[in-house]
Amino acid sequence: MNYEIKQSDKFRYIEEGSGEPLILLHGLFGALSNFRELIEYFRQHNTVVVPMLPLFELDLLHTTVGGLEKFVHRFIEARNYQQVHLLGNSLGGHVALVHALRHPQRLKSLILTGSSGLFENGMGDTYPKRGDYEYIRRKTELTFYDPAVATRELVDEVYEIVNQRSKVIKIIALAKSAIRNNLGEELQGIQTPTLLIWGNNDTITPPFVGKEFHRLIPNSELHFIDHCGHAPMMERPVEFNEILHGFLTRLNQPAHVS
Repeated sequence: MNYEIKQSDKFRYIEEGSGEPLILLHGLFGALSNFRELIEYFRQHNTVVVPMLPLFELDLLHTTVGGLEKFVHRFIEARNYQQVHLLGNSLGGHVALVHALRHPQRLKSLILTGSSGLFENGMGDTYPKRGDYEYIRRKTELTFYDPAVATRELVDEVYEIVNQRSKVIKIIALAKSAIRNNLGEELQGIQTPTLLIWGNNDTITPPFVGKEFHRLIPNSELHFIDHCGHAPMMERPVEFNEILHGFLTRLNQPAHVS
């Protein structure tokens, strides 16, 4: 399924379906393919929106978690989205967390999966020589419990990014920014209802990270998915969509009065 990429002002995005907006923020090596199953399922219930994050377009000074959050804030304001369900994977989760702390007014819920912001194992301390395809393939496979999920198409996407020096510089800047921007106790200030969906076999943001988010974010619930790594919406889409749909359904039920 190919989606129309819309352009409004300087923003490029996908917008499918109708209903309350469900905005999806991808990670450092994220692409539309990461969210395909999620878009197809939730476009039947929500307006599913995927903004193209300017990971490689911002100047180096603003190539930070905070810089990306400002972009997301301007996008939501420009599109005048209300009652937003903001979902982020990996670095996208980190950006969503900062947004929930700075600008919670338009948010109805926050959904995090494999989010950075507390702890993560990134691509590692060593960056590959250009042309080292096997290294990139092995690193991409580590994202998942089942290495077969790292298709040739996906590995090619990552390889194309790390084979360009200008993009590698931006990736390193964002990775360092994510490490510096450790949210810690600040998370206790998030009042937005929060759903945490974690892979039980995530080696990048391991299960204890999900548990720590759950401990720190007051109004949160945590779900683990077995045989699943760092990108549950890709690796276990049926379970992921079921958990998310249940959460959104409960949010929209009127409060029970005894």
